Amino acid sequence: MTSHDRIIVDPDILVGKPVVKGTRLSVDFLLGLLAQGWPESEILRNYPGLEREDLLACWAYACEVLRDERIYSYKVA
Repeated sequence: MTSHDRIIVDPDILVGKPVVKGTRLSVDFLLGLLAQGWPESEILRNYPGLEREDLLACWAYACEVLRDERIYSYKVA
């Protein structure tokens, strides 16, 4: 199963933010918990509808988005 099977973008859910399919838990929210030091086990305990594969899908989604990101410089006339 790829991250695209578990992560969806739907304009009717959280204004189109990427979320774990079947939830209203956004990728950035879950990554934020991890960044704050929450252990994976604690996240899964607090959000029983989630599976470890959902968290892995969040990481994969973020990796893909950042890999494709490009920064361009330009001068304002």
